Amino acid sequence: MNRPAKPALCVSQAIAAAIAGGLDRLDAQLLLLRALGKNAHERAWLHAHDTDMLGPTVQAAFDANVQRRAAGEPLAYITGHKEFFGLDLRVDARVLVPRPDTETLVEWALAVLPAAPNLSVLDLGTGSGAIALALKATRPDLQLSAIDYSEDALAVARANAQRLHLDVQFLQGSWLNGVQARFQVIVSNPPYIAAQDQHLRALTHEPLQALASGPDGLDDIRRIITQAPAHLHPGGWLLLEHGFDQAAAVRGLLTAAGFCDVQSRNDLSGIERCSGGHLPQV
Repeated sequence: MNRPAKPALCVSQAIAAAIAGGLDRLDAQLLLLRALGKNAHERAWLHAHDTDMLGPTVQAAFDANVQRRAAGEPLAYITGHKEFFGLDLRVDARVLVPRPDTETLVEWALAVLPAAPNLSVLDLGTGSGAIALALKATRPDLQLSAIDYSEDALAVARANAQRLHLDVQFLQGSWLNGVQARFQVIVSNPPYIAAQDQHLRALTHEPLQALASGPDGLDDIRRIITQAPAHLHPGGWLLLEHGFDQAAAVRGLLTAAGFCDVQSRNDLSGIERCSGGHLPQV
């Protein structure tokens, strides 16, 4: 027995139905624009055409993506795009979705970098390449290297760099193992969620290896802090993103490893989200 055809909806009705199903208005609008083959910046079109009827192909594509979003899949995985520090990045389930709070890390790195040309910067656990590409786009004179353990993640990062015409050297590796060079700044947004943290349940669509890091979430941060001094120039900075309640612990680790001027920076919500310090000047 054939099911009755789903009634056709106009633009405003489709958005209202998605909101009634639990989606945010912005998510519903962006998903409808995608189904219509329009740019994410064309939201005004939806208001100007709110009574336009959706064709069956558009409505089917929209409904399918609404179901994916309602099931918890990140919007960026569905649309394939995420804006970060003014860059349009392509993302998928091989990498974490770049968060706006991570822009704090980029801004801090830019603030501590001297104006001299050709300084070397390393991004550890680059994922989509967001941090490295943001730094390179802002300071084209920097010599940017980026490492990730996942070859799948590196494929995403390299594709972003190529599409954005940004020259970043991407390398496969486990943190600083095997690295020979020294850098003015090492920056990282490593995994920092405790392995048994209940928040992981809400992040099942994103790669677990890029999220969890041991019983207290600090295993990878400890490793980076231990390794970094041998790979920084005198006076060089190590800047790390971490969990909302880890700033004091990370500052303690940095101080114990010999870093100076150890401090934390707040994210957009006023939470201590990044901590760092620099090596002594010789």
